[in-house]
This record gives sequence, C-alpha cells and structure tokens, in this order.
Amino acid sequence: MAVTEIHVECYAGYRADQRPQRFTLGQRLIQVQEVIDQWYGPDHRYFKLRGDDGGIYILRQDESTQHWELSLFDADRREETRLSST
Repeated sequence: MAVTEIHVECYAGYRADQRPQRFTLGQRLIQVQEVIDQWYGPDHRYFKLRGDDGGIYILRQDESTQHWELSLFDADRREETRLSST
C-alpha cells in the first residue's frame, strides 16, 4: 500500500491524539468536517474522514512511533460514491 506521511493536529481528550481535527497535505491545510469511521489494525489506528474540501481521506497512525500517514484519498464528492471501510 502506498502511503504519504502528513502532519496531523488532533483533539486530545482522555488520550493524546484522540481524533484528527486538521491535517496538512503538501501545502494544503484540510479541516476535518466529519469522522466517518475509525478502527484499529495490528499496528495502526485508522480514521476515515471527510475534509472541508469534500474529499474522503483515510489516515493511519503508527501506534509505536506516533507517525501519521495518508493511506487513501478520494476526491469524488458525490454522496453515492462514499467509500466503505469494510
């Protein structure tokens, strides 16, 4: 899987980096409008997000290093093409 390292700013409630609020992709700052889904993998936490640009993003955070990566981006903004995490 091709991934891109990104800078993520998170809400920190009961734990650090509880959920992404905004992230930088290249020179673009993208505000998170909606956390569509979140799940855990063996080494990573995953977040499926809708950005303020209408794009759908899947971000993952390495649990051991705390590094964030973009693992999927879908620029199609039509509701009927929403990606499923399953």
